[in-house]
Amino acid sequence: MRSSYIQVDETPIRYLDPGNGKTSQGYLWVAHRPGEDVLFEWYTTREAKCLDKLIPSNFNGTIQCDGYTAYDRFAKHRAIEGQPVLLAGCWAHARRGFYDALDHAPKEAAWVLKQIGHLYDIERNLRHKRAGPVLRDAYRTSQSLPICRRIHRVLQRWYLTRRFLPRSTMGKAVSYTLAQWRALEVYLKEPEIEIDNNLVENAIRPTALGKKNWLFFGDADAGQRSAIIYSIIESCRCHDIEPYTYLREVLTRLPTMTNRQIKDIVPKAWAAATRKCNRQPTCLALNSVSLEPRVLNCHYRIRVILCGTALKVMLGSGYRLPFGPSKYCPHAL
Repeated sequence: MRSSYIQVDETPIRYLDPGNGKTSQGYLWVAHRPGEDVLFEWYTTREAKCLDKLIPSNFNGTIQCDGYTAYDRFAKHRAIEGQPVLLAGCWAHARRGFYDALDHAPKEAAWVLKQIGHLYDIERNLRHKRAGPVLRDAYRTSQSLPICRRIHRVLQRWYLTRRFLPRSTMGKAVSYTLAQWRALEVYLKEPEIEIDNNLVENAIRPTALGKKNWLFFGDADAGQRSAIIYSIIESCRCHDIEPYTYLREVLTRLPTMTNRQIKDIVPKAWAAATRKCNRQPTCLALNSVSLEPRVLNCHYRIRVILCGTALKVMLGSGYRLPFGPSKYCPHAL
């Protein structure tokens, strides 16, 4: 959350309302910055005040989101408080409306989808090149901007000539895109911004599968507990960490750790430490061995690696060997 760019979305989930014999609707709000951890928060409402709790009061940057009106109210409220935020639109949401309108206006909707497809082709090419901010800005200015202007001109003409009924699927798609146009163009001016909100939507996707299996949360308090679990699991997935291995190791170490050490075991820090450990030069690697509990004071398996003349035991912080971990375990995680 200390970043200047985050993606935010929300998804509805029902929960049991004790005493009434029925369910009420709550929401999981999700915040994510590409390459960073994922944060889930649970609220029983979808009001803009949820964003005040989700996003720190000192945040000053860009929020990528869909066209839900709560985001506009949140941005206006932050501007009044002297902490302005910039809202960036999501082209995936805009595209979805035209996809739904294919049956109503196949020719026109297909044309818009083709133009949006060109925008995504450019982004795909940039990812393939592993482009940095300078190259992304150059490509978007020279290639994406003309396509966006062409789309805007056509949509404005359709809207002003009332080519489609306002309540038709195509009319709604045109109106939504034009209303979001300023936000949709933000990614053209900000090289670090993605073209859409798909990364945070991908983080939300497992909850959709969950709703088909367990239908609802047991009560309102269970929602926040679920949000904590989702935050950990999805953060592990973002950093290519196997969740079970991570949880087993972290839960084993927690009883011997202090609050100051928590920052060292969040998924991002864990992934960085694992990569650093894997890059350590080794001359000879022995198979995993199990030490007797009386030697290690625990039943966990450790990996012994012979590096030159130094014996390094890859061991979690908090474990103690009788011959002194500070001397023989300089690279302990």
